[in-house]
Amino acid sequence: MALDGILLAKIIQQLQPLLPARIQKIYQLSSQELLFQIHGNGTKQQLLVSCHSDYNRIVLTNRSYVSPKVANSFVMVLRKYLEGSVIQSIQQAELDRWCVWQISRKNELGDRESLKVYVELMGKYANFILVSSEGKIIDALKHIPPYENQNRVLLPNAPFQEVESQHKRNPFQDYHILEGQPLLAQFAGFSPFLVREIEYRMAHGQSFEAIMQEIEASSSIYITSKGYHCIPLSMIDEPCQKYPLFEGFDVMYYQLEQQQRIKDVAGNLIKVVKNQIRHLKKKLPQLYDALDQANDASDWQKYGDLLFMHQVKDTKGKEHISLLDYETNEMVNVPLDPHLDGPQNARRAFTKYKKLTKGVSHIHNQIDLAESELAYLEGLKEQLELADVETAEEMKQELIKGGYLKEQQKRGPKRQEKLHVTTITLDNGVQISFGRNNLQNDQLTWHTSDRKSIWLHAKDYHGAHVVIHTAQPDEYTLRLGANIAAYFSKARYSSSVPITYCPLKELKKIPGAKPGMVQLGSYRMIYIDPTPAQLQEVGISI
Repeated sequence: MALDGILLAKIIQQLQPLLPARIQKIYQLSSQELLFQIHGNGTKQQLLVSCHSDYNRIVLTNRSYVSPKVANSFVMVLRKYLEGSVIQSIQQAELDRWCVWQISRKNELGDRESLKVYVELMGKYANFILVSSEGKIIDALKHIPPYENQNRVLLPNAPFQEVESQHKRNPFQDYHILEGQPLLAQFAGFSPFLVREIEYRMAHGQSFEAIMQEIEASSSIYITSKGYHCIPLSMIDEPCQKYPLFEGFDVMYYQLEQQQRIKDVAGNLIKVVKNQIRHLKKKLPQLYDALDQANDASDWQKYGDLLFMHQVKDTKGKEHISLLDYETNEMVNVPLDPHLDGPQNARRAFTKYKKLTKGVSHIHNQIDLAESELAYLEGLKEQLELADVETAEEMKQELIKGGYLKEQQKRGPKRQEKLHVTTITLDNGVQISFGRNNLQNDQLTWHTSDRKSIWLHAKDYHGAHVVIHTAQPDEYTLRLGANIAAYFSKARYSSSVPITYCPLKELKKIPGAKPGMVQLGSYRMIYIDPTPAQLQEVGISI
């Protein structure tokens, strides 16, 4: 459910003690989320603004976020005008679902100027709009051209028009209910969900004034599977989970929007990988057909021998001829080119025989390469389905290196990005590391682990390389490592998954192989049922 005006008022009320606040850094977490690092009242905070159609909100958050490596043009505009500026005030419009930030900044000449930021949290129309002191739009997160809405154009340099007032009464100041009119039409700030809760309470004896006083006094949020608000939801027959306001929003929306962030990064990657998989699945049958034809090379040698043996001369205009094979004493149907005579058709048959014979080894090689690449890409697809934002960004670089994607040209020297291999430390002091993509797997396996450490991997599946950083893990640690290897593989929903394990010194690189491929020496086997709950207990996000 979307935010309503009452909850926006609660949010702004809890932001007031921070003001005035200086904007230090600005990041765009996804196509619809902005993160501001602000400094106000002696504290540093993260202010998140989401313009998602369902999850729109303004909240303070202490969660960690990964921002895109390359900022888009809108973020660059915000950084130009807002970084270093001060939010002097945040004011809501008559309990409506939008508010305005009064911004004070110094321009390029050092003169003080005022800007405004309009944060509109109206469902699918949610937007973040930067407006100049002259009342013109500098830029907006979502542009609305004239052909979409002639009455309210949201484009750079267009005059800005505030959302029209609905002229409804303030329920915190006026408790009088007009008979025969729905509450939604009488009072500002109400959503249909809150109206249903108020009507339920009034039907059970609570007065409208008492309900509004309870809402006004609340600083918490109550969450159920069917909705949320700042008072306990009596109309819903299930317990409410109570949280501080901002923490409650994080509980509800962090994981949901994390999936959207991953989709923003990985969505195009999955499309690229799927297209390549589709191409290879079309290519392989063609290669198998070519191999079948190449395996028939001996037939073309026989056709040539028969044409010379029978000294066939006149074949022009004929597409085939029947000749006796003296070795088998059977008639053989010999295909012909109707434009050639007998000797020319014989030479054609021998030429085709030589060509097909030479092509067999080449076709076998092409089939091996295509099958290997198909297996590699299917592994990438599985990894993308479990990827977090950082992992998806790294996989993007892997696809660029593999030639599947074009690299965006960046100014300045290239930096070697550090790979985000996941490492946990157990209560017994032993560390376990694992990679969520092929680049992480390669770094962990070949560059950062002691050769006596124990390496684990799901047998016959694409998945994580897991390293237990000790030569002699106890049974619990070994089984936990096996559980990680099983869960972060295609076999995560199977049971009794076979996991190979051995010291790292038993592994060898395969020359010319794709990232993440290894050759095992001697190894042992353990069977495990993937158990996500155990991974969460040791702090692994899944």
